[in-house]
Amino acid sequence: MNQRAETLQRWIAQQHDLPLGDCRLEQVAGDASFRQYYRLHLPDGTPRVLMDAPPEHENNQAFVAIARDWRAAGLPMPTLYAMDLAAGFVELEDLGDDVMHHHLTTEAAASAWFERALQLLERVQRLAPSSTLPAYDRALLARELDLFPDWCLSRLLEIPAPPAWPMLREALIDNAITQPQVAVHRDFDAMNLMVRDDTLWLIDFQDAVQGPLSYDLVSLLRGRYRLWSRECMDAFIGTFHQRAQADGRLPADSDVATFVCQAEAMGVQRSLKVLGIFCRLALRDAKPRYLERLPHFLAHLRQGLAALPAHGEFLTWIDTAFIPALCRELDRRGIAHSLQASAS
Repeated sequence: MNQRAETLQRWIAQQHDLPLGDCRLEQVAGDASFRQYYRLHLPDGTPRVLMDAPPEHENNQAFVAIARDWRAAGLPMPTLYAMDLAAGFVELEDLGDDVMHHHLTTEAAASAWFERALQLLERVQRLAPSSTLPAYDRALLARELDLFPDWCLSRLLEIPAPPAWPMLREALIDNAITQPQVAVHRDFDAMNLMVRDDTLWLIDFQDAVQGPLSYDLVSLLRGRYRLWSRECMDAFIGTFHQRAQADGRLPADSDVATFVCQAEAMGVQRSLKVLGIFCRLALRDAKPRYLERLPHFLAHLRQGLAALPAHGEFLTWIDTAFIPALCRELDRRGIAHSLQASAS
């Protein structure tokens, strides 16, 4: 057990007035951040989850505020029992180990669970207070997009951004800031939706912002666990559009074809950001396994760009320059992939 885990163990023992030996911590699955999670069983058998989030790296104040505000709004959030924000320790309700992505075993099952997740997203957008959240503004969108040329192109592949990049970058930012603004979870994905008592629960919400209506929609649909067909994407987005019109999240005269393009452009922004983040995790944080996920999000990026004819030049560059360079780098590192350098 490392020093922080030992400090966490002493802290939780004090919270419950227990001998240190009665506070045995079991590490549970972590994530791409600096946070660590542990499970503790209290003497009566009640399980709790302990979050260790070093305050120099994680925004613990935001985590606590969002958990409280969204739970008060009627959303399925874990209860917070104790916290030491200066140390970065939080005692949470244990939601178990059943995550939505475990249920995506067949096409039919995946469709049903994604529909349930979209219903939860609608509740978040209608109920979650957003006025106190940071704005997903032009500066933040730009910083996220710049992760792609900075980490993926310059540092991993050592190739320049294409001439079409500045125009695409500005178009994606304009698309995001002109959409209706709502509470955005910012990592609304099958990995961050827990299943307990046949209900979906929200986790990993500390980076929530006030931002574009379509962001969490495509965060789910163009996430880590599924590559949907064009027909399925249109059906999901069309249903979301219809419901958003009905409850006022979108104006009554909103055109579904226009919204599909807005959503796909938002998905392109997110895919570019994710590609950059995964390269940063591999190169800066010594987590090379994230390079194995690049082809999946590259597929999302290509599908999104294919729905945006105005950016065909960038898609051509992806096929003729980026994919060959990525193939060479993955091959050099011995990472298996199914990419073809001659992709068209």
